[in-house]
Amino acid sequence: MHYQRRGSRNEKRTGVVPSLLVILIIITYSFSVNAQSCPPNIDFENGSFDGWTCYTGNTVAAGDENIIYLSPSGGPVFNRHTMYSRNSGQLDPFGGFPVSCPNGSGYSIKLGNTSGGNEAEGVSYEFTIPANDNNYSLIYHYAVVFQSPNHRTNEQPRMEIEVTNVTDNMPISCASFTFIAVGTSLPGFQVAPGIDTTTVLYKNWSAVSVDLAGLAGKKIRLFFKTADCTFRRHFGYAYIDVDSECSGSFVGATFCPDDSVVNVTAPYGYEGYTWYDSSLSRVLGSQQVLTFSPPPSSGTTVAVKLEPYNGYGCPKTMLAKLIDTLTVKSNAGKDIVSCNLNSVLIGAPPKAGLVYRWSPAAGLSDPNIANPFASPDKTTSYVVTTTSGGGGCRTTDTVVVTAAVTDNSIKLLGKANFCFGYGDSAVLNVEPTAKIQWYADDVAINGATGPTLRVLSSGTYYAVLTNANGCSTTTQKQTIVIDRPKQGITYPLEYAIENVPLVLKARQIGESAVWNPGTNLNTSASFTPTFKGAGPQAYTIDIRTSLGCLTVDTQQVKTIKKVEIFVPTAFTPNKDGKNDYLRPTLLGLRDVRYFRIFNRWGQLLYESRVAQPGWDGTFKGVAQPTQAVVWMIEGVGVDGVVYQQKGTTVLLR
Repeated sequence: MHYQRRGSRNEKRTGVVPSLLVILIIITYSFSVNAQSCPPNIDFENGSFDGWTCYTGNTVAAGDENIIYLSPSGGPVFNRHTMYSRNSGQLDPFGGFPVSCPNGSGYSIKLGNTSGGNEAEGVSYEFTIPANDNNYSLIYHYAVVFQSPNHRTNEQPRMEIEVTNVTDNMPISCASFTFIAVGTSLPGFQVAPGIDTTTVLYKNWSAVSVDLAGLAGKKIRLFFKTADCTFRRHFGYAYIDVDSECSGSFVGATFCPDDSVVNVTAPYGYEGYTWYDSSLSRVLGSQQVLTFSPPPSSGTTVAVKLEPYNGYGCPKTMLAKLIDTLTVKSNAGKDIVSCNLNSVLIGAPPKAGLVYRWSPAAGLSDPNIANPFASPDKTTSYVVTTTSGGGGCRTTDTVVVTAAVTDNSIKLLGKANFCFGYGDSAVLNVEPTAKIQWYADDVAINGATGPTLRVLSSGTYYAVLTNANGCSTTTQKQTIVIDRPKQGITYPLEYAIENVPLVLKARQIGESAVWNPGTNLNTSASFTPTFKGAGPQAYTIDIRTSLGCLTVDTQQVKTIKKVEIFVPTAFTPNKDGKNDYLRPTLLGLRDVRYFRIFNRWGQLLYESRVAQPGWDGTFKGVAQPTQAVVWMIEGVGVDGVVYQQKGTTVLLR
C-alpha cells in the first residue's frame, strides 16, 4: 500500500487553521466512565511492533506543499524504527531527555535518525472503538529533535500524526497535526547546546489527547510520520509512546468517597483551559487541573472550554459529571526472579489519577511509581499501596522478587603461564551450581561441565553458570599460556678458517641461548657468538623460552687452512641414491652467488644460488645424454673474500 499526505497551501505556509474554525465552539457532553485498556500493544508494552505497520519512504516539497511518500517496509527497519526499554537509561544526544517516555510505560519508539537524506518513516495502528463508547479518546506522548535550517515551512523536518476514520474513509482533522520547530505556535522548543553547525531544536516529552468522541463502532487508524528536510541535508526524528488507558472520561471525574481532595484533569495538549459550573456562567479555574477541597457532592457537573494551539486541534467545551464511585485495585504484578542483581519490572502500567507507594524502597528504581524496576540483593516481598489522587480507596498488593545471585568468580590453582612437562599445571575452579559449561576461546569444551577444569592448552577460559532458578551468568575470563619445549636439532657443519672470526647462529626460538663450552667464543650467552680458533670444536646450545622451556641444539665447527671448493669430475643421475646430483662441496664458502652448468655449445642447463640439492641431469624435464659439461661457481668466503672457480664434469648414463 502507498500513502501520500498533502498539506493545504494555507496550513503549510502559516501554520494557522482558517479563521472561521478558530471561533467555533463545539460543545461535547462527556460523562465519567470507568477507564478501559487500549487495544493490544498500541502502547508498545509487548516490547515489539506487534499490531503496528512500519513504513519507509521520502519527503519532497512541491510548490507550497510538503509531501511525504511512504510504503510498508515489512517490519521495523534498523535505525529508522527503534524500540527503547525504560531500563536502557539512554538519553537523547541533543536534548538530554530520556529516550523512553517518563509516563511510566516500559517501552517507547523512535522514528528516524540523524542521517538526513530526505528520508521519511512511519508507523500505523488500526483498531475499532467499542460499539457502546461514544466518549472514546486516547493520549500519546511525543518528543522531537529537528535540525533548524533556513528553509520555508514546507521544506523543514517534521513529525505528523494523521488520524483517520477508516470505516467512513474520513480524516479526523481536529486530531491530525504537523509538528515543526520553526513557524509553529507550539511552546517548549529549545536549542541544543554545543552545536557548531546547523542549529538543532528539540522539544521534550509532551502529552496530546486524541478526541474520538461520537465514533463508537468505527475503525480508526493512527499514523505517526517523521521526515527530514526536503533538501537531503538536515534530519528530523521523533520519539513516540501511547498510554495504556483509552477513555473519554476526565481523570478525577470519578473519585473515591473517602477522598480529601479531588483533582479533575482536562485533556492534554491544549493552550488554554477555562473551567465553569454546569450553567457556564461561573468561572471555576484556568488551569488544566481543577481542584476541589473538600470534594464536591456526587453528581456535580463541571465544564471546561479547551483552546488549542493555532493549527493543532479544534476549540471545544466538555462537560464532566463528578461521581464518587471510583474503585482502585493495586497490582504488584506476578512473582518474578531477579537474576544476578539484574533489574526486573514489577507492578503494572500506571493509571492516571492514582498514587503509588512501594515498601520497602530498597532495591527499587523509584518507590513512587506504578511499575518500578527491582534489583534486590536478597529475596524481597514488595508491597504496593495504591490510592486515588485524593488519598482515598487505599488498597495493597504484594509481589515476591526472588534474588537469584550466582557467584561468577573463577579461581586459578597453579600457574597461568608455565612450560608443559616441568611439573607445573593450571586448574580452574568455580562454585558448584545447577549447570556449568566451560569455554575455551569462546568455543564450548565438550564434556567440560563440572566445577573444576584442568587446562592442557593455551587459551582464554571462562564458564557459563546457570542456577536452579534458570539464571545464567558468565564468569570472569582467565588466560592461560602453556609453552612446550621444541625438539633439539643438529646444525649443518660450519667451516672456519684457522684463527679467522666466524659468526655462528642459533635458532631464535627462545629468550636466551647459552653455548657450551664457551671455548673459542667471544661470548657464550648469545644467539650469534663469534668463533675464532685453530682447531675443531663441538658445541651444545641451551635455548630457553620465557616460560622456562629448554631446547638443546648442537653445532660442529671444523677449521681449515683456506677456503676450498670441490666439484666431482663425474656423476651418475640414475636415481639409485648414489652420486645422483652434481653439486659443489664448500669448505669455508659462506654465500654462493651462483653455481652454473653449461653444455658444450654454451647453453645454460642449470643455475642456483645454493649448493643443495644440485643438478639432477635434466633440462626442461628431459634427461640429458652422456656428455661433458662445464660448471662455474662464485661465492664469498668466511674471510670475506670473493672466490671463483670453474671446471668440467662428465655426466654418465
